[in-house]
Amino acid sequence: MALGSKGTNGVPMNSFANTFLLCFATLFPIINPVGCAPLFLGLTRFRTEKERNALAGRVAVNSFFLLLASLLVGSHVLEFFGISLPVVRIGGGLVVAAFGWQLLNSGASADGDAAAAASSPSKPLDTFYPYTMPLTVGPGSISAAIALGSQRPSSAHLPQLLELGSAAVAGIIAISVTVYLCYRFAEGTVSKLGPSGTNVVVRLSAFILLCIGLQIIWTGWTELMAQPH
Repeated sequence: MALGSKGTNGVPMNSFANTFLLCFATLFPIINPVGCAPLFLGLTRFRTEKERNALAGRVAVNSFFLLLASLLVGSHVLEFFGISLPVVRIGGGLVVAAFGWQLLNSGASADGDAAAAASSPSKPLDTFYPYTMPLTVGPGSISAAIALGSQRPSSAHLPQLLELGSAAVAGIIAISVTVYLCYRFAEGTVSKLGPSGTNVVVRLSAFILLCIGLQIIWTGWTELMAQPH
C-alpha cells in the first residue's frame, strides 16, 4: 500500500489517517515493544526504578529519531553508498542474532551479581546500544521505515507532502510513546513472575530474538538472490 492510497471502494481515504495507520501498523509488530519489555527489564534489573524509568524515556526518544531519520533520508543514504535493502537486512540480522546469542548465553542470574551490583556504584548506561538498537529498533523496523519513506509520491504538491509527512511523524511518535509505556511499566507487568520466572521469560525472549535475527538474514539473502545480476 502506497502513502495516500485509496480505499477498497475506490474513494480516496483521508490521507493523514491513512498514512498514520500505515506507519503505525507497519512498525508496531516489527518493533514489538510488548515482547521486548521483558528483555529490557532483564537488562536493567540491577538498576533502580528511577534509573529504569529515565532509561525508558531516553530509549523512546532515541527510537523516534532513528526511525524518523530512516523514514526521511534512509533511502537517499543507501542510494548514495550503493547499498540495497536486502544487504541492510543481512547485516542488521547478523547484529540482532549476535545480540540474541549473547543475551541467551549470559550468566547474569546468580545472587552474586545482585550483591556485586549493590556494592559498586552504578555505571553510566549507553542508551543507544543495545537498548535502542538492536533491542528496540532493529534492522527490520529500519528497513520498513526506509521502505515507507521511499513510497512518498513524487508528483505530490507541497501541501500534500506536508500532510503525509506530518502523518508519518505522528505515527512514529505513537510508536515511541508505546515503547516508553511498555518499558516504563515492564516491572509491574512481569513482577508476578518472580526472579526465576523473569529469568525464564528473558531467556525465552532472547531465543526468539536470535530466531528473528536468523529470519531477517534469510529474508535478506532470499531477496538478494532474487535480484537480477
